Amino acid sequence: MDFSWTKDQKVLRSQAVKFAQNSNRADAIEADRNCEFSKELWRAYADFGVQGLIVPGEYGGLELDMLSCIAIMEGLGYGTNDNGILFSINAHIWSCVKPILTFGTQKQKEKYLPGLCNGEVIGVHAMTEPETGSDAFNLKTTAVDKGDHYVVNGCKTFITNGDIADVVLVFVRDSQKKENINCLIVEKGIPGFTLSRKIEKMGLRTSPMNQLFFENCIIPKENLLGQEGMGKIIFSHAMDEERAFILSAQIGSMEKQLETCVSYAKTRKQYGSMIFKYQSISNMLADMKVRLETSRLLVYKVASLKAKGENASQFSAIAKLYVSESYVQNSLSAMRIHGGYGYTTEYELERQLRDSVGGLFYSGTSEIMHNIIAELLD
Repeated sequence: MDFSWTKDQKVLRSQAVKFAQNSNRADAIEADRNCEFSKELWRAYADFGVQGLIVPGEYGGLELDMLSCIAIMEGLGYGTNDNGILFSINAHIWSCVKPILTFGTQKQKEKYLPGLCNGEVIGVHAMTEPETGSDAFNLKTTAVDKGDHYVVNGCKTFITNGDIADVVLVFVRDSQKKENINCLIVEKGIPGFTLSRKIEKMGLRTSPMNQLFFENCIIPKENLLGQEGMGKIIFSHAMDEERAFILSAQIGSMEKQLETCVSYAKTRKQYGSMIFKYQSISNMLADMKVRLETSRLLVYKVASLKAKGENASQFSAIAKLYVSESYVQNSLSAMRIHGGYGYTTEYELERQLRDSVGGLFYSGTSEIMHNIIAELLD
């Protein structure tokens, strides 16, 4: 398989790198420390077209192919100094925009997609609950069918973009047909929909996370996404693509990280020689390169399968498992190569390590990825 970029894709990646670098936060260290999400940066990314990458032009998007989207996300990952904004944007695109685009009615698309593309509306989905976690479909949040509306009660947790979201796709269990899981479009501000305080995290601290509470929330039937009982299909469809595209941003980060380490190793001297010449350092750099290039091929494989309309569930899980674990290993190596400097906030490597650890858990844990891969073996 040839995963080489076309000329246009190379231009897109280069433009994404420049945009991200020019948009970087001067207050990145303080923003991370204070868990500050930047709406100004969100709007800048929307103006660049990121939130509408996959959306047709009639709704205000760019409608790019999968590999072109990967190229842009990789470029943004390479150029940014705020991994949190990319995490929030990917959650917005793949867990909210894409499901509405794929499963929404024409009325739903016309109502929500323009705002989701232009940065005026922030979206996400709400699946995880306090007692579920990896057992995603064992939902306790219920929806009672009242004819022209549902009455929703329950709690969701670890919800990315929770307190900044205007639109939330909420997965619920039908209280009458308990085997049915539905997906409802819930708008901010409806009676009975409240938020907890922010959940403070180890990394990706500029991407907000909250608990959501629903107490006798009345949701019109017209806000049902897809058909009744399609919740599992909608969620699984979103996860395949979310995993690949969040990972593509990580690949960009890993590439920049490696370049930084090589440059440092060729200028830093110990015992009269640059540390690049010491085998313990050069071996770490070589391993970082191997993990980077292997990760890249896996993500491109997923994008290629999706572009051809083929099932990518197993390769999506393989990519998620390998890339997330590799990013953590590369981040640890980067800190070791920089020694004591790597442990300081000034060099920003410790923040990359903290951000990378989140990849072991979001969009399915490494343990769940092992399960998925095994279940799909021929």
